[in-house]
Amino acid sequence: MTEKQRTLRFAPSPNGYLHLGHVYSALRNRELAERLGGRLLLRMEDIDTARCTPRFEEQILKDLNWLGISWQGAVRRQSAHFSGYRKALDRLRDMGLVYPAFVTRAQIRSHVAEYERQGTSWPRDPDGSPLYPGNERSLPDGDLAASLEAGQPFAWRLDMEKACSLAAQDITWSEEGRGPSGETGAITANPRAWGDVILARKDTPTSYHLSVVVDDALQDITDIVRGHDLFHATSVHRLLQVLLELPEPRYRHHALLVDGSGRKLSKSDGDTAVSALRRNGLSADEVIRICETGARI
Repeated sequence: MTEKQRTLRFAPSPNGYLHLGHVYSALRNRELAERLGGRLLLRMEDIDTARCTPRFEEQILKDLNWLGISWQGAVRRQSAHFSGYRKALDRLRDMGLVYPAFVTRAQIRSHVAEYERQGTSWPRDPDGSPLYPGNERSLPDGDLAASLEAGQPFAWRLDMEKACSLAAQDITWSEEGRGPSGETGAITANPRAWGDVILARKDTPTSYHLSVVVDDALQDITDIVRGHDLFHATSVHRLLQVLLELPEPRYRHHALLVDGSGRKLSKSDGDTAVSALRRNGLSADEVIRICETGARI
């Protein structure tokens, strides 16, 4: 049997300009695709239709072309595939694993602040955000129906305990790179650390967690190369892959480019945007050299 062609993807969000951290990740993806004799795909993760704009996408495409970073096939735009994510969400709903939650982020922060004023710390996810309290997991039918009928905004949350129990196995992933603390090899996933994560909202039928696993399966992604900031999120992705019976890719997480103060680069850092560096006279080779050396910016 012929081995399946190795396929990687670079997946920026067009809610800002391409910066050096993105370029570093794109280069790592291209490097591995070339080494494996595989292919590199481009995906626009634009489910946030309010912040993601055609202007940013156009500039990202221009920057990638200027840098000489190419890809195979058509660009996949998540905003054109909401129906597919909705089907995945519906499947999880049919399994009894998701529920509507009406508490807002502001209300959660207020609840946590009040709790911690009593001198006890509130549990937080690996990104440092307070875990959702979970008090709406078993809303009485009457209260639930009234909230839905009133048109209150809500999020579809994954019942993490039910989901982990249904998976009924130790979930792992193959880490061919290294995690933030040097983790490598067979990594045991810990999705419970994230609590009841949001999988969709009333007006957006998906979230990053849900759309990324659906897309990776549909695009036959065999190898995922991405930054340390998404290492722990892999636990949630592997759980969803098990629940939805999706294939398991190989993972390779890499260190992040940081600025002179050791802070990771972000889209708010306009001086590290590729378009800004280009206007300031840097050549494509110079931009790539900065990324390849991993130097602090």
